[in-house]
Parts: sequence; C-alpha cells; structure tokens
Amino acid sequence: MRRPPNVVAGRRAAFEAVRSGVAEEVLVARTSRATPGLREVVEAAGRAGVPFREVDRSELDELAEDHQGVVAAVRVPRSLTEHDLATWPFADDAIVVVLDGVTDPQNLGAAARSAEAAGVAMLVGRVHRAAPVTQAAIRASAGALLHLPHAQVPNIARALDRLKDAGFFVAGLDDSAPVAVFDEPCPPGRVALVVGSEDRGVSRLARESCDVLVSLPMRGQVSSLNASASLAAALYAWVLPTRAS
Repeated sequence: MRRPPNVVAGRRAAFEAVRSGVAEEVLVARTSRATPGLREVVEAAGRAGVPFREVDRSELDELAEDHQGVVAAVRVPRSLTEHDLATWPFADDAIVVVLDGVTDPQNLGAAARSAEAAGVAMLVGRVHRAAPVTQAAIRASAGALLHLPHAQVPNIARALDRLKDAGFFVAGLDDSAPVAVFDEPCPPGRVALVVGSEDRGVSRLARESCDVLVSLPMRGQVSSLNASASLAAALYAWVLPTRAS
C-alpha cells in the first residue's frame, strides 16, 4: 500500500479533516464501516467529494495507532508566519491565543480545542522549543487544529508587538500576578491571550510585552492548572463575557 505522507486517525479527527477541507482520502477498515461513527465520516466524505476506500485493518495499523477503524490522508494546512500577523484580516473583536513554550503535543491539541470552541481567530506558537502540529496533537484537538489558523514565529515578544500594532490588547496568564481575572474586566476589542509553559510560565520578554498580567484564583489545594485548562478557564470566564452573544 502506498503510504500517505500525512494522516490523522480516529473518527472525530477524520470527520473534522473532511469538514475543514484538508482531507484527500478516507481509508476505512472493512469490518468497521457499519458503525454509526464511521458512517458519519463516510457520509461526510461523500458529500464533500472526498474519495474513500475500504482496506484491511492491518493496513490502518501500519499508519496509526488506535485509529478506531478510520484514517484520513490530509493536506496539512500551511503554517502562518510572523508577517501574517500584520496582514491578517482580523475582526474588530478577534481573539488570538499565544502559546509561549508549550512543548507537549497533548497540551497543544487540548489548547487548540478550547481555543477553536471559543471562536479564537488564530493560534500563535514558537518555531523552536514548541510542540509541532503532529498526528497526536491533531487527535488531541479532536480535529480543531485543522480548522484553526496556526502561526509559528521565531520570537514571541516581537510577535506580540506586531499584534499590538494591529490593535490587540495583550494579556498574559501568570500564576503570580496580583490581579485576578475577576478583579479586572477584559477590555472589548481585539485581545491576545498569552499562555506559558507549565514549568516556566510566560517568558520574561513576553511578560514585558503584555499590557496586563492576570491570574486565575485558586481556591483548592492545588497551586495551578495545566496550560490548556488555564486557557479554557480564562477564555470562558474572562474574555468571552465581554463579547456579544
């Protein structure tokens, strides 16, 4: 079997690959096509004009682990660059999420899933020392990474300055910030939310580029949340309430 160069595995990721327009072919295990979840993928492929083939399950095993009987060969969307931050047609109330040093593909995927669900316009991450958009990250995002524009930049602080030039208010999530999200309302208009790595948080230069640093109030015994959980909490408790429903 000719091995596709890029694949995503699992019912939800394959379905979102078809919906986002990046799927080039859907491969379905012969013994699994009758299940409701796989029928949904096959029917979506048919509506979108994406070819699909039934193959032996062993062939899917060679392409991906835990594929749930379906694999989609995809055209991975082009990563955007720092230049795109200055030219992108952002809406007046656009939200951008900046991941400063998130290196775990599972965290990248989970963050992308929360961001896409909240209507974020773009995800920005580092070129180096950052999780790449891999099959594992796409799977963890439930396919959200296939919908969400993703920019990779060499310098986070410089990227934040570009976003400021484009009219963004930049807020950094910081466990040590004296201002909690409930103490200072998120401003209207364009907002960029910066989330750091779990071990080091937001880098010093990125912190200095932020207009404000805010924390999440921790009322339990644990001292912090992981990056993707912090992002979801900040988006839904702080940023989205300032947007029109």
